[in-house]
Amino acid sequence: MADETRVTRRRPDFLTMFFGVITLFASAYVLTDGRIWVPTIDPRWLLAGGAVLVGLLLLGASLRKGKRG
Repeated sequence: MADETRVTRRRPDFLTMFFGVITLFASAYVLTDGRIWVPTIDPRWLLAGGAVLVGLLLLGASLRKGKRG
C-alpha cells in the first residue's frame, strides 16, 4: 500500500493584508503630522492601481501548477 501524503495549500489572508495596508497608511499619516494626507482621490490612480492588481493576479495565476487531466 502506498501512503498518500496530503499537501495543504495555504491561501493569503486578504482581510489581514487589508488592515495591514490601512495601518501603514495611518502610520505614515501620523509620522508626517498629516502633511501627506490627500483628501481627494484621482481616478487615474484608481485605474493604475486596478491595472497593477489585475497584472499581479494574472502573474500569480500563471505561476500556479495547473491540474490538467
